[in-house]
Amino acid sequence: MPYRAPVSDFRFLLDHVVGFSHVAATDRFADASAETVEAVLTEAGKLAETVLAPLNRAGDQIPAKLENGVVRTSPGFADGYKALAEGGWVAVAAGPEHGGMGLPLTVATAVNDMFSSACLSLQLNPLLTQGQIEALEHHASDDLKALYLPKLISGEWNGTMNLTEPQAGSDVGALRSKAEPNGDGTYAISGQKIFITWGDTDFLSNTVHLVLARLPDGTAGTKGISLFLVPKFLPDANGNPGKRNALQVVSLEHKLGIHGSPTCVMQYDGATGWLVGEPHNGMAAMFTMMNNARLGVGMQGVGLAEIAYQQALDYAQNRVQGRTAEAGQTGIIGHADVRRMLATMKAEVFSSRAIGLACAVAIDMANATGSAEWKSRAALLTPIAKAYGTDVGVSVASEGVQIHGGMGFIEETGAAQFLRDARITPIYEGTNGIQAMDLVARKMMDGGDAAFRLIGEIEADAKAARDVLPDLAEDVWGAAETLREATEALISRDLNDRFAGAVPYLRAFALTLGAHFHLKAARAEGSNGPRTKLARIAIKRLLPEHATLLVEAAEGAADLYALSPEDLAA
Repeated sequence: MPYRAPVSDFRFLLDHVVGFSHVAATDRFADASAETVEAVLTEAGKLAETVLAPLNRAGDQIPAKLENGVVRTSPGFADGYKALAEGGWVAVAAGPEHGGMGLPLTVATAVNDMFSSACLSLQLNPLLTQGQIEALEHHASDDLKALYLPKLISGEWNGTMNLTEPQAGSDVGALRSKAEPNGDGTYAISGQKIFITWGDTDFLSNTVHLVLARLPDGTAGTKGISLFLVPKFLPDANGNPGKRNALQVVSLEHKLGIHGSPTCVMQYDGATGWLVGEPHNGMAAMFTMMNNARLGVGMQGVGLAEIAYQQALDYAQNRVQGRTAEAGQTGIIGHADVRRMLATMKAEVFSSRAIGLACAVAIDMANATGSAEWKSRAALLTPIAKAYGTDVGVSVASEGVQIHGGMGFIEETGAAQFLRDARITPIYEGTNGIQAMDLVARKMMDGGDAAFRLIGEIEADAKAARDVLPDLAEDVWGAAETLREATEALISRDLNDRFAGAVPYLRAFALTLGAHFHLKAARAEGSNGPRTKLARIAIKRLLPEHATLLVEAAEGAADLYALSPEDLAA
């Protein structure tokens, strides 16, 4: 079944739901007119449908492999990437001073959603480059910017991020990679990094790594880590790839999914690198890239959910089994339980997409205005967008397999690939448990102010909808008020009690936000149409779960620790 880019959904969300008009009204993004945005989304959708989507199965069935130290990529990926680069899609949101389009991150987020649906394994390449571009724009020296940004923005070179080591996964502070000054302003980088997405290719002339390592005077833990730019080939006097640097791909991981994306084990043996940002402040610089990537990964989940839903819908319309309750309906879509699954899938895709785009709007507004409130809104929404978007990717892909029945378990339908590809998204760029812990800890250091402002907006919008959609509006208002009370209680507890309930709290927040956006969509539609019917699914069938989730979130940690390791092993 061919992929259909949901361009009209993006236009509706931007125009009526997530407040993109605020972004377009700023001086920084004044060029992001409705006509420009529509043209960009339309062209991105065409590229996703006609160029990228046909590569997806080949990437799964013929994985990237390492031959004599060279990464050989999946068939067609070189041409697909060339189309991305030549179209300027690598750098939709990059600064125009170095060749980028300079469009809002919100637009780039919508584009990446479509590219993720079409071929996630290939889309991961420009996603990491986009994150590196942003990190260099914020933290690199002018010389590094002048040399590297044009090459990354044009797509001539790709960028990676190197954090994880065999003994240092989520605990980045345990890393052992070292950086020794060479005496000429460069550093010798040594160590091994694992899980490096697109750590090498056979279709680009250079790969630029951002590597976390510790200087000789770096203290233990994350506060002693610095960030370095380490290219595969050292640029010559003209800025072209020259001498090979002292780094190599040791091996490629054999993975459950995203087979077309080479996940590399990288070895650095005194490789030449340049400091990015201040010494011992590497985590701050890397977090610029990580936050970009976290939103991007959330939208990968949404993109996979979209294509899994589309394929399941197509299958349900054409697969005939049993007698349906709906007159004239021959496909299994006429069965109530199949209809339930499809309605739930569609509602969750809308919710997670709206949350991701709202997060991007907040980031754009923070960048355009410098507003502290917008910065705190962006920070609050980032872990929710990442965790909920990827959870939805897995759940919707799993339901897609279920709708296919036994054929979903058979590889030839392709339904299983979406589930296998989606399963990594709740793990990388910070596991969803870590996202939830971040939400209830770091993002509540303001005493919950950012959360309470957002909850207040949900309640105000629900009140405004009472005249036209009274039952839906009342449910959303009630959920927001319950969330407010739960948040007040949460911030009064110690951290470990918060952590014990962090995951259910985040999901409850996401369900409330999703219901809020569905209600806005229903009002914008005129309270009578398909979006209103979908809002009823989200609010009446999905939202009620928030109450039990918040009960769990309030339970604390005592009962978890009452079970000893021995008890768990019994």
